[in-house]
Amino acid sequence: MAGVQTAVALREHGWTGEIVLLGAEPHQPYDRPPLSKAVLLGKAEGSTLDVDFAGLGIGLRLGVEVTGLRPDKRQVETATVQLPYDVLVIATGAEPIPLPGSLPASLPGSEREPGVHLLRTLDDAQRLRPVLARQREIAVVGAGWIGAEFATAAREAGCAVTVVEAADRPLAGALPAEVAAPMAAWYEDYGARLVTGARVASVDESGLLLGDGTRLRAGAVVVGIGARPATDWLAGSGVELAEDRSVAADDRLRASAPDVYAVGDCASFPSARYGTRLLVHHWDNALQGPRTVAANVVGSRTAAHFPGVVYDPVPYFWSEQFGRFVQYAGHHSEADELVWRGDPAGAAWSVCWLREGALVALLAVGRPRDLAQGRKLIERGARLDRTRAEDPSVPLKSAVL
Repeated sequence: MAGVQTAVALREHGWTGEIVLLGAEPHQPYDRPPLSKAVLLGKAEGSTLDVDFAGLGIGLRLGVEVTGLRPDKRQVETATVQLPYDVLVIATGAEPIPLPGSLPASLPGSEREPGVHLLRTLDDAQRLRPVLARQREIAVVGAGWIGAEFATAAREAGCAVTVVEAADRPLAGALPAEVAAPMAAWYEDYGARLVTGARVASVDESGLLLGDGTRLRAGAVVVGIGARPATDWLAGSGVELAEDRSVAADDRLRASAPDVYAVGDCASFPSARYGTRLLVHHWDNALQGPRTVAANVVGSRTAAHFPGVVYDPVPYFWSEQFGRFVQYAGHHSEADELVWRGDPAGAAWSVCWLREGALVALLAVGRPRDLAQGRKLIERGARLDRTRAEDPSVPLKSAVL
């Protein structure tokens, strides 16, 4: 998404030069969110993006994996050729983290473990479709966003599902305990089993062996324990990486090498709004960031003293899981004040995070109006009256001081 949107945005901003889009996968560029829903369940064959590449003069080179970068020569390297560039945009995304000691079946290699899957690419989804269609017993490792979405699809397909999570609750890396804890009941309500505080010792074709010696039998294992920036190919290039291995872009999404930009899941950027560097692995970031990159690429070449466009969005994402529509906007820290709106045991509720009285983040479960209003309030830096914000019958915009 980030690479395609950058190419399209460059044309929209008036770039008249050649544009070449490289992609390691052989497929036409596609959208990822449907992979864990319609594509996985066989309701759609794919999710190809509706972009007229030929009409826009965008050259597609598919099935081409970039293996290195030479900023001194302005070249990207592949297994067969070296390609020159005037401007390079790095949009290599993120790659799923495999279980230690196993090689999931969706990765190439003779040592791959039969029956172990990831869900990141179109090929991954297509491999998993017959598994769901046969209504196999499935073990899911990881109760994060992707684990919950896959478990939801597997239950809809009629599979027996057990989700194993090393932490003591789902979404432990994303939400505080008091917010994530009520979500554990969603699994049981949907007919899935959730096992927390359990680490996987080994995996084989018959299922999982947990650290306490428990054996979980399963016809297939799906691993969803997170993703990391796909930046290994930048080793030795001199492009600065952050501690999390993301490209350490500046506030205009420029990398440390001249005329090199980075956008999407592979890039982090400093946020003045939140006072920290953000790495955002979500669809909206891959849609919004390219507009900033395109504006800066074109502007830097058409204006004598172009200051650049700063990228400092309010992050946003959504997840459909266990019959619920979950949305999140902003960024919170442990020090921020947490304000509940509604009963988390109910079907619809929200949580606000306040920093010195200002709304900085919001989680909405079945309350899209809260999210729509809250996102605008975060962008404005609006301060809220805590008492009114706690009342779910009061529109958030009416709680502004």
